[in-house]
Amino acid sequence: MNVSFRKLVPEDAGRLLSLQHSLDEETAFMLLEPDERQTSVQQVREMIKSKERSVNSILIGAEANGELAGYISVSGGDLKRIRHSAYIVIGIRKAFQGLGIGSGLFREMEAWARTSGIVRLELTVMAHNERGIALYKKCGFEIEGMKKKSLYIDGEWIDEYYMGKILD
Repeated sequence: MNVSFRKLVPEDAGRLLSLQHSLDEETAFMLLEPDERQTSVQQVREMIKSKERSVNSILIGAEANGELAGYISVSGGDLKRIRHSAYIVIGIRKAFQGLGIGSGLFREMEAWARTSGIVRLELTVMAHNERGIALYKKCGFEIEGMKKKSLYIDGEWIDEYYMGKILD
């Protein structure tokens, strides 16, 4: 399978929104439930433009066989005291999981982060998302804490781990 990674641009808005809708349907590990996402293509386009204007934020996509298979969103802090820190969201379609796309997205993101003044990377992950936790640990993230009853999904309370990585 031919996989390539690149910075997403405003023209990718429709493809990214379609990918996000697919992820909302396929997995319970993303924040939004199916049919909860109300974002328009124009709003996604504006969000991509906003990331383009930022020195410490980026959206990177993974294309496999001509399809947008996954993405990683990096959102850096705006304030001086947290400008060195960035929050990460990653999503990969089920059909493309287990093919090294997640590791590739993290590799691309980290290379970019090291040239962008980012020192701290952070994310949250549902405590029962074993595959996600394994990927993040493989990429050098450590569990820093627990958000108890962080989410309420299908009548169940879900804890989340805070995970972080310091770029030296």
